[in-house]
Amino acid sequence: MPSTDTIAAVATAVAPGQGGIAVIRLSGPAAEATGRSVVHCPGRQEWGSHRVVYGHVIDGEGRRLDEVLLLLMRGPRSFTGEDVVEIHCHGGVIAVQRVLEQVLRQPGVRRAQPGEFSQRAVLNGRLDLTRAEAVSELVAARSRRAAELAMAGLDGGIQAKITVLRERLLDQLTELEARVDFEEDLPPLDGEALLQQLQAVRLELQQLVRDGERGDALRQGLRVALVGRPNVGKSSLLNRLSRRERAIVTDLPGTTRDLLESEIVLEGVPITLLDTAGIRSTDDAVEQLGIARSEQALATADVVLLVLDGHAGWTAEDAALLARIPEQIPRILVANKADLPAGAFPQPVDVQLSALEGTGEADLVQALLERCGAAGTDGMLVALNQRQRDLAARAAEALARSQEVAAQQLPWDFWTIDLREAIRALGEITGEELTEAVLDRVFSRFCIGK
Repeated sequence: MPSTDTIAAVATAVAPGQGGIAVIRLSGPAAEATGRSVVHCPGRQEWGSHRVVYGHVIDGEGRRLDEVLLLLMRGPRSFTGEDVVEIHCHGGVIAVQRVLEQVLRQPGVRRAQPGEFSQRAVLNGRLDLTRAEAVSELVAARSRRAAELAMAGLDGGIQAKITVLRERLLDQLTELEARVDFEEDLPPLDGEALLQQLQAVRLELQQLVRDGERGDALRQGLRVALVGRPNVGKSSLLNRLSRRERAIVTDLPGTTRDLLESEIVLEGVPITLLDTAGIRSTDDAVEQLGIARSEQALATADVVLLVLDGHAGWTAEDAALLARIPEQIPRILVANKADLPAGAFPQPVDVQLSALEGTGEADLVQALLERCGAAGTDGMLVALNQRQRDLAARAAEALARSQEVAAQQLPWDFWTIDLREAIRALGEITGEELTEAVLDRVFSRFCIGK
């Protein structure tokens, strides 16, 4: 249904002292009138669609609030498909808020809800649901590879893939429904061939789900905790991986007294390294606080690197630390100080490393990505997000039930029940099966102004 109100919000990041410009976006039937009311343009500037005019934002008492540029985009040639106005003002916080307040004082204008601009673009046919979600993922991308996957979705890669699979199921449903109504007038349908085609779609959906799970590491990143006895080289390893002196490195035990974080990207995967304080018994109150934070990081990490002293060998303290790692969290045993003579270990370690010289670093990166399921994402063309994966899995489960229907040799109308369920689930991915609940669930996670 056409929107009767006009929405407005800041469409760029806002922070004190940051950003030369900020953009305030309006969309709706009163967007152009609001722009003309708020922005005073000197001279005889032409207000045409997709043209920029210059002026000042004027408050109710005639005072200038900011010097701005205004871009008018009349619908349907706009992001939302409606009349859109963008006011480009100075960045920061105060100037932006003063301009936005003046916009929101105009009749028929209200503050936009999270994701409402993208939601209107979907409702007006400017974007399908997967492209709208890709916009959000592109903005949130923390690595080049994550941005590439988001662009693949924005270019229609997910929509095209799901549409092809859905159309294959629709073709099979058409054949089945024809047999339900006119079986006596049509040639026999090969149930075995039909089942094979349905299961082929199911296998493709399952692969998309697996790829999407690996893609989560690219989108969200991983939290990797470095754990070990004091002075085994955790801080040296952090500095080696982050390529800068992030942590103090000395020969004194207990140097790291707080939880240190370092943001890096390995093979396109954003990783937050957590250099924990050496977990040991101590009477130092400050060190005890650091150890408490280390144990909390241990419980919330995606993977734990248990750093061992490869020269000293295995100790009872190492065994105690290994026992502290929750069972469900992947762990990698890293024997550091490989540049020194090796000590004895009762069990094989995963990686031999020298944080000082860098030997074994590539092996550590590969082991880390494999243990988290994030390896081998280079050839991935699209990656479904969590909502899309849940629906793809639901469709795959519905198609799996057709095997039982076939085994029991039930009539064709029984086949159509699960087939329709799979088709509905795939349509919900792209927005062809669109409900208010779907829209609310998707766009509530967007930021305001998107």
